[in-house]
This record gives sequence, C-alpha cells and structure tokens, in this order.
Amino acid sequence: MKKITYIFIALFTLFANALFAQSIFSPSNGPDFSNAQVTIKFYDRTMYYPDGTADNPIYVHITICNKGQETLRFKLADDRMFSADFNAYNVKNIGLEQTAEIIRKRTTNQYVYFREIALETGEEYSFIENVKDYLQFTEPSIYYLELSFYPELYKSKFIELRSNRLTLEIRPAPSASSSNFIPVQSQTAEILKPQPISPDKVVEQTIVARQKSLWDQFFLYLDLETMLKKDEHRKRQYQSASSKECAKMIDDFKSNLMADRIDTDIVAIPERFEIKKTTYTATEGKVVVLEWFKNKNFYEKKQYTYFVQERDGIWQIYDYTVDNLGTE
Repeated sequence: MKKITYIFIALFTLFANALFAQSIFSPSNGPDFSNAQVTIKFYDRTMYYPDGTADNPIYVHITICNKGQETLRFKLADDRMFSADFNAYNVKNIGLEQTAEIIRKRTTNQYVYFREIALETGEEYSFIENVKDYLQFTEPSIYYLELSFYPELYKSKFIELRSNRLTLEIRPAPSASSSNFIPVQSQTAEILKPQPISPDKVVEQTIVARQKSLWDQFFLYLDLETMLKKDEHRKRQYQSASSKECAKMIDDFKSNLMADRIDTDIVAIPERFEIKKTTYTATEGKVVVLEWFKNKNFYEKKQYTYFVQERDGIWQIYDYTVDNLGTE
C-alpha cells in the first residue's frame, strides 16, 4: 500500500512540476512585453548582392524601445543569434533558408551567455547585425525582411516580438571585369539623355564609355561644373564670368580632359575594373572601384572612390579620389 502511495505522490509531483514549468514560460503568465517595440532599419545602406557575407554585408540597425510606463527587462545574448532571427520572403512568399552557422549553433549543446537589459519609459537599446550571418541570399530578387526578437532568448522560444518590415533588393552580382554592355546605341540621340539609374551603374557606364572612347557617354554622368570648380583659380574665374563665358569654360574643360592635360586620373583607361562597394543616402553617395592599368610587364592596381550626388532623379559624379595599391 505504501509503495502505491509513493508512486502516486511521485507521479503527482512530476505532473505538478510540468504544469509549473508551463506556467513559468507561458506568455500569458510570464513577463509582460506588450509595451516593447522592436524596429529595424538599414544601417549604412549600400547595393546588396548575393553571397559575400564579409565583403557585401547587409547591416541592419535593431532597436528595442520601452513604450510602457513600467521598467522593461529582457535578456540579450552575447551571441545575438540566440536573441534574434531574420526572416525574408520573396514576392512569391517563399522564405529564405538559414545559414549553416546559425543552424550549427542552435543544434549544439552549449552555454548561452547573456545579460539583462532594463529600459525605463521611453528608453531604447540598439545594436547592429549582418543579415547575411542569418540568411542565405543566393538569388537576386526583391525580399521583404523582418526581425523576430526573443526577449527570453531562443532557447526558451515562447515569447517572440516582431519588427516592422523592410523592402530589400538583392541585385545581380557585378562582374569582376568590365561590362561590355551599354544600354543605348552610339548612333541614337538617346545617348545624350541621362537615365535615372543607380550610382553603381552610373560609375560602371562612365568607365566602360572611357574604355571604348565614347566621349559623349563618358561625359553624360559627369558634373563638369562642380569638377571644374575644384580648382580655386578656375572657380573664381567661373563665378565672375558671364553665362556665355561659363559655357566656353565648360567646353574648354572637356577638351582638356579629352586631351589628357588635366585630371588625368579620371580619364585614365583601366584594363579591367571591379565595383567593390556602393553607399548612398537620398542625395549623396560614393562608389568604390578597384581598377587595373596595364603596363608592359605588370598591372598597376588602384582604388578609385567616386563621389556622386542626385539632382532631379539623376545621379552624377562630381568628385573622386585615387589610392595606389601597388602592382600585380
């Protein structure tokens, strides 16, 4: 009889513990996160391509804000993969797969180190993550990106806070060599009409035009007035000149560029080039390009940084810098 009684007590204890555990981790009876707001936005936005986790990261700025009247407390893992998930869906609502790294970490027994964050009313806590550490981008497409945040960590994935949604464009990977395609024919009048294309395409078409000695296309996206005024002497002359004289100065500036007498770096012809990074805001941007120049027995390698600005929907190159990277 005693044995049966002990068995009954043991079973009752196990059942009670199970109910207690469910009560602790149940969202309805656990910590209240109803006043926690999670938002995401792109950080240092650039042109995004498939793969390239280190060379072409997708940095997202994540913010947790306390919108309530009480202190908000949540756990934040030192390894953010135990605190957050990124989800991305294409236009067909097909989700992207997670990286092998995040799957490995979450399926391996290990200690998860974390700290507790306390936010008072109106306070925020932010951090930055690379989406490519979480998701595999293998195809160019338009994706809808959102974040799931686990205030009690992923290991106890009972509470999930969803962020706002971002539209993410993954573009086809640029070629390591120069492009052979220019979208307009040199014989048409359209060549003289700049198009509302992205900053990286502006730079690409300008370099390709120079490689092919197509001067009209080369000048199409150059802000010649701003480039002319980089020189203080020319700037003073230009500002004191009449409109007719200004037009002549622009024409002379173009002629000197074509004759390789001034700003010789911008008109130098690379054997090949590779666009490494493009960053931009609504009106300003820069495009970093590696360019190789052929000599007799070696290549000179240089890094060009083209500065662009947007006017009336058209991006134009208005300045540039050159860094010598040695020879190959």
